[in-house]
Amino acid sequence: MTSSVDNPVLRVAGRPVARYVTRPELPARLAPRPYLHPVTTLAGTTVTELSPADHTHHLGAGVAVPDVEGFNFWGGRTFVRGRGPTELDNHGAQRHTAFSETGPGGFAEELRWVAAGTELLRERRTVTATELTASAWALDLTFALTNVTGEPLTLGSAATNGRPGAAYGGFFWRARKEATPPDVLVPDGEGEERAHGGRADWVALTGSTWTLVFAAAGERTREDPWFVRAGEYPGIGSSLAHDRRLPVSPGDSVVRRIVTVVADGRLDHDTAGALARKAVGA
Repeated sequence: MTSSVDNPVLRVAGRPVARYVTRPELPARLAPRPYLHPVTTLAGTTVTELSPADHTHHLGAGVAVPDVEGFNFWGGRTFVRGRGPTELDNHGAQRHTAFSETGPGGFAEELRWVAAGTELLRERRTVTATELTASAWALDLTFALTNVTGEPLTLGSAATNGRPGAAYGGFFWRARKEATPPDVLVPDGEGEERAHGGRADWVALTGSTWTLVFAAAGERTREDPWFVRAGEYPGIGSSLAHDRRLPVSPGDSVVRRIVTVVADGRLDHDTAGALARKAVGA
């Protein structure tokens, strides 16, 4: 990793493959937070998007939650039961505190999740980049969210607030948008409808010249359903609050790990699965 205070660059096999922005200058409505963008394949194809016109609050790859005790750490409008998407002055921000560890292929970071002048969550995030093959590498992201308020907290989503099928919140990757939507693969089939809301060891997006394979690492992460979009826009997330709010007691932590295979070319099921298993060490 090259040295930079705010924008460390991850490298694989000597090539820059991702930039991490820790202190973005963004309006409060976008729920400012650190993000990875651009993320590229080893051949240089960018596979993230930053503030696209359809969802300006989608910021590359990172962690975002639409409802932490009523505060929006996702950005954009808040889904309110009985009212629908509503503009509210309730946005929080993730504030980078420090890098506690750095190395040639990654870092460990401390963050504070703050809203209305109060720190609600403290996060430790680790990100590493490793080579898998001559045409694929893995981005390993683990986050631990700890309740530091002294009172119980709950994490929610638009789904838990009354919008069916909208359980986004947690790890989220806004992928490259092309003229044709990407194909969606899961271990036992394909298609957005099959993947969305389901539990699977991995889910993949295949674009024109690239593939992203998202692998759930660890038993607790594998219990979270996937949030999948392809037709409307290309994006993949792992749902912390799918059908009910997720409680976090004082001092307790929510820990999840997603490993993303970033590959050149269009992978088939067998190759995607094999790389997912290799990436998580299975």
